[in-house]
Amino acid sequence: MKDQLESLVGLMVERGILLEEAVTEFEKKFIRRVLEKLNGNQSRAAKILGMHRNTLSRKIGEYKLDHVGRKHR
Repeated sequence: MKDQLESLVGLMVERGILLEEAVTEFEKKFIRRVLEKLNGNQSRAAKILGMHRNTLSRKIGEYKLDHVGRKHR
């Protein structure tokens, strides 16, 4: 995994991706994956992610992830 990450970072640097953009995309995808794994349970996701539930809720809104992991009825 370390080699894959190193390769990805190299490509991003070559393409001129800014650190802030890279961090934002990583965070968004990480949060999405955890929410999917937990079927949208934000309390459990916040605990796994190591952040306060309110912070996660704010990021979900910011990244427009409010539909992730929820089962449609």
